[in-house]
Amino acid sequence: MIFKPQLFHGETPVVADENPPETTLEQRVADALALTAGTGAEGLKVVASGAEIFLFGAVASRDEMDRAVEVVLTVPGVEKVTVRMQSDEAP
Repeated sequence: MIFKPQLFHGETPVVADENPPETTLEQRVADALALTAGTGAEGLKVVASGAEIFLFGAVASRDEMDRAVEVVLTVPGVEKVTVRMQSDEAP
């Protein structure tokens, strides 16, 4: 029997840092929205598909919608944001 040495013993593989799991990315985006004022985060649902984030829900204004997108784009790992939000204001 031959034993191979452990290559990542005690270290996180680089691939995990470059491609965070979708649930981790969703959580980081949701946390960023919750910590930022003016995003209407309480009415939003965050879903990740690869590096794309989908925002679902309702916000009070177009400004909240724009602010939420700005915040999401600052999260490392996010490459694209697709908005499926509604606003009480007219477009």
